[in-house]
Amino acid sequence: MRADARFHASSCDFRSPFDRDRDRIIHSGSFRKLEYKTQVFLNHEGDFFRTRLTHSLEVSQIARSIAKSLHLQESLAEAIALAHDLGHTPFGHIGGDTLDRCLKDNGFPNGFEHNYQSFRVVTFLEKKYKQFNGLNLTFATLEGILKHSYPYAKKFLHANIDTQFNLSTHPSIEAMIVDRADEIAYMSHDIDDGIHAGLISFETLKQSDLIQEILHKVEAEGIHIKEGDEMFRYRFSSHFINHLVYSLLAYSKKNIDSTAVLSAVIPSSEPLPVGFERDLERDIKQLKKILHQELYQHKNIVRKMFSGKQAIIGLYAALNDEPKLLPQYFYRQLASRHQHRVIADYIASMSDRYAMKLHNELYGRVL
Repeated sequence: MRADARFHASSCDFRSPFDRDRDRIIHSGSFRKLEYKTQVFLNHEGDFFRTRLTHSLEVSQIARSIAKSLHLQESLAEAIALAHDLGHTPFGHIGGDTLDRCLKDNGFPNGFEHNYQSFRVVTFLEKKYKQFNGLNLTFATLEGILKHSYPYAKKFLHANIDTQFNLSTHPSIEAMIVDRADEIAYMSHDIDDGIHAGLISFETLKQSDLIQEILHKVEAEGIHIKEGDEMFRYRFSSHFINHLVYSLLAYSKKNIDSTAVLSAVIPSSEPLPVGFERDLERDIKQLKKILHQELYQHKNIVRKMFSGKQAIIGLYAALNDEPKLLPQYFYRQLASRHQHRVIADYIASMSDRYAMKLHNELYGRVL
């Protein structure tokens, strides 16, 4: 069975293969560092705001609930969800974009891609066994981390990866569920965090037909809109997540044969079995556009992300100028790997607060 395929044999274990994957991910150093990696708001701005860790936990909860309702492998969905952001750099997407630019400017046209970096973390960068690199995860978990929902035929991938994972096909249904759970989670908590921070308002969000529908559901409970009302925000988030989850289940149940999904190979030409009706897909796209314009591009967010960008640039330059600044684990890799790639891996592994601390130590100023 495809789901049981492993790169390295495992001894008898009371857990299922996917339960074991989940546990290995949770106990990895890369997973712990997500606590201090940015989602939208920098970690030091307050304890309320989501981080990559809390985001991953929220995605995992939503994905597992959906998988259970569809009679699929809950633990597989959970493992993929917990690992899906392990490759993110400090400072959110701006950190990844900056590291990508640094590599390309220094002769590495493949640059940096956080999705593939998550795969590299669990197959190469984490070192938990003497005989081999990685976390020794199952094929299905690795495929879900690599592909998310869609074929992943990237030019920079080695031919042996294509041979192992068939990059022209979709991954498991559970991986598709994680992809949509990720979408549901980040829209919900970015709205909650953005309103809490005073950077966006429900009045602005009313441009979205989907938001208006959710607001009507909250007000039907007798809870009326108040921008600073924590109860209103909580009920809004609850209705938002429930609305999208139940809509996804209604659309997807008729498309899925739960007895065959793990062995099924879905060609890239076929529509995804997991998703929403066309009108709701349109409304989600509209909401994402509003969030991009009104929240993610807010001057306060852009200002903080610019500081993060400068930290990445500074660290990349300093470490290339003096590689002995690298910790021993990465410094030893210079004997067999290119310096720029080793440094990019080291920077990507950093938490926000460690990247700031090291930058300030090296350059003698506070960002």
